[in-house]
Amino acid sequence: MAAQRAGNNASSDRFDDLDGFGVAVVLDDGKWKCTALSANALTGLAAAETELLEMRASGAVFGLLDVDEEFFVILRPAPTGTRLLLSDATMALDYDIAADVLEALNIETPDIDPDDLDDIEPWEEGDLGVLSDLGLPEPVLGVILAETDLYPDEQLTMIAQRLGFGAELTAVLDAAPR
Repeated sequence: MAAQRAGNNASSDRFDDLDGFGVAVVLDDGKWKCTALSANALTGLAAAETELLEMRASGAVFGLLDVDEEFFVILRPAPTGTRLLLSDATMALDYDIAADVLEALNIETPDIDPDDLDDIEPWEEGDLGVLSDLGLPEPVLGVILAETDLYPDEQLTMIAQRLGFGAELTAVLDAAPR
């Protein structure tokens, strides 16, 4: 995996080959707007939170992060703290941002032998109700997360379509350099 935890084979300071995307989603005056986040938003939770907190909107603001085509994170900064959802807790063994999410949620990194990862079913951690007030109920998000045969970008597209900003998300992703 591209971005290993510090102490493993790859340096945690280098993310040149980390694939994926980060998108800020804003609901302002009843209209959805999607904006690409910097590549730095995929490297750590603090970077993603900072970018989202800098967004100016009177409505909801949240981020969708597809990290290395392995897992996704939904984060929603709020005055009472950031609400978080990690699609696959096992990824905390290999990715700093996944470990950051678990730490923010006060959940220990899974004690799994890295050689056994391929045999373990992924599980989510965090707030399944992170988008429920916007129209995505917990049970529906749970069903999307249970579709483990889908790639994270496909799951995030399902979320976007369900909430009504599928076209806006697609436009941002299509405009992104590959």
